[in-house]
Amino acid sequence: MSFNLNIGRILFAVFAISVSPVVAQTDTSSSDGLLKAARKAAFDDDNYPQAKVYLYKAIEKSPNYSDLRVFLGRIYTWTKNYDSARICFEEVLKQNPGYEDACLAYADMTFWNDENEKSLTICEEGIKYNPKSEGLYLKKARVLNSMRRFSDADKAVQVVISLNKNNTEARALANRIRENAVKNRIGVSYDFVTFDKQFSDPWHLVSVDYGRNTGIGSIIGRFNYANRFASNGYQYELEAYPRISNTFYSYVGIAYSDNIGVFPHWRGGFSLYANLPKSYEAELGVRYLKFSGDPTYVYTGYVGKYYKSWLFGARAYITPSTFTSTVSSSYNLSARYYYASADDMLGFNIGYGVSPDDRLNVIQLNGVTQLTSYKAGFIFRKKFSKFNVFTIDGSWLNQEYLPKTIGNQYQFSIGCLRRF
Repeated sequence: MSFNLNIGRILFAVFAISVSPVVAQTDTSSSDGLLKAARKAAFDDDNYPQAKVYLYKAIEKSPNYSDLRVFLGRIYTWTKNYDSARICFEEVLKQNPGYEDACLAYADMTFWNDENEKSLTICEEGIKYNPKSEGLYLKKARVLNSMRRFSDADKAVQVVISLNKNNTEARALANRIRENAVKNRIGVSYDFVTFDKQFSDPWHLVSVDYGRNTGIGSIIGRFNYANRFASNGYQYELEAYPRISNTFYSYVGIAYSDNIGVFPHWRGGFSLYANLPKSYEAELGVRYLKFSGDPTYVYTGYVGKYYKSWLFGARAYITPSTFTSTVSSSYNLSARYYYASADDMLGFNIGYGVSPDDRLNVIQLNGVTQLTSYKAGFIFRKKFSKFNVFTIDGSWLNQEYLPKTIGNQYQFSIGCLRRF
């Protein structure tokens, strides 16, 4: 009897220990417990109605608990009940002026609904009470960028970077603001390529480009001169980067040359870019190449991630067998370290295959059979004075240029960009 009683006590204790966390998780007797339950219902169960029920009950218990109304306002925002969300946020700010989380949530809601002036006012009011808030300065910079007040946007995002140089969202936004901030740019670059086996003469490529920011995005014209295979050639390019929204923008490009063999006869492309949450960016696109024969279409995809002061990226190019003897592909991995501003960067890349976006080597895609090649490279970019950027880069390409015949290619480039 005593033995059975002890076993019963042990089993009861094990049962109590095993279920006590569950009971604690589902405890809704306090305002904090109800807030946790609401978060679980919203995020884990995707059940916004149940989350609101928990929050209503919690607000009855603690009407001055600001986090309850802020989270309720966020749920109203996510479910597009904007008037109700506005009431929640304004009630919190009335009770607790400058409350940071309320300012952040309210600024988001108004920004997403194209109320830029209102969103900016909320950010600035919040900053008065929270002068070191990375989130509020970042949202202020995003709003100012949307309003095309690029100089003010740059000042705001630089505050974020000064507070935390590893803020990845600020780094990504600073890059976009930098491109938008000036109307004009002129660039000049020179590339030198030499081979150990494949060709006896080196290649030379000189590019001059002019770009201008417009109301719909930037437009760039470029002139390229090349000396390859002991022949001279000229190419004319036009690129545009139309903005679609705060999240999406695109790339459209076309290039022409009548010096086939030195350059492709026609080269074109289209891509859709997305600035995604969590400091991600992505691209899907297509490239068009025409030499002397039938055209070739190449499909590309890219994903990038900002992490602290780094930008990591992965890209693939796929050419269907419709255009080559077999399905061909090329891949590239890259890493960039931003050691100061968005123009101060050290980058590295490794890859497999030849890219249609590589102006130096795209001519080597002139053929139905693509052989094996491996690539590694670096880039260094440095801003000097306020509007000038100096760039050097180099690469090594190990390529099977004939079946079972491998050679090395070495490239060095220098360039300068002036914004005004």
